[in-house]
Amino acid sequence: MTLSKETKDFARSLLAYEAAAGQGSGQGEPAVVRVCEKLHEPLCALAGVAGYRSLLARALTLARKEAPSLGAAQVTASGHFQGFVDAAQDEPRHASEGDILFIARLLGLLLALLGTAVTIQLVQDVFPRLTVTTEAGEVTPYEDILEEVGHLHSVSDRLQALADENPSVEGALMTVSGNLRSTATALELLAILRSKASEPEPEEKAPKPRREPYLM
Repeated sequence: MTLSKETKDFARSLLAYEAAAGQGSGQGEPAVVRVCEKLHEPLCALAGVAGYRSLLARALTLARKEAPSLGAAQVTASGHFQGFVDAAQDEPRHASEGDILFIARLLGLLLALLGTAVTIQLVQDVFPRLTVTTEAGEVTPYEDILEEVGHLHSVSDRLQALADENPSVEGALMTVSGNLRSTATALELLAILRSKASEPEPEEKAPKPRREPYLM
């Protein structure tokens, strides 16, 4: 799967944002690790620890093919990292190509699984001051997010069907299916509430003038 320029730019912006935040707070971990740690909780809630670990491992495998410098990196059973080296210590605002490729691969998997609107909303909830743009300009996902909710429900239904066909992993599939359905419901409520909140207040109608009776 070829990465688009927009996905790489998305990853580059995310790493630069976290590098700047870490520099201001004195955090010593590489920006790529901090990005994944911040995504750990919401994505584990969405897909479970095993699901999030699988996403990270797949992204790392894909990125390694293009960036051999990631060879020492490993994903632990709990979905954390070991072996990441901060290759940009002298220039903290410029992530290494390997870091960019890894985060871009992770974002690419999320975009494929969840869709654009849900992925961007998830990232912006974790990194609220990050502005995400596309070719069409700044993203405002509230209009599209309900369509993505339907997509999540469909994925949940397919996982339930797979659970019936695969008894050996039925429990794990049902857990992921339930997490997706819960997330879809929460996103649907969030989209409705935020779209209502962003609507302009209706203008008060001016009272109609009182009509005087017509006198002969």
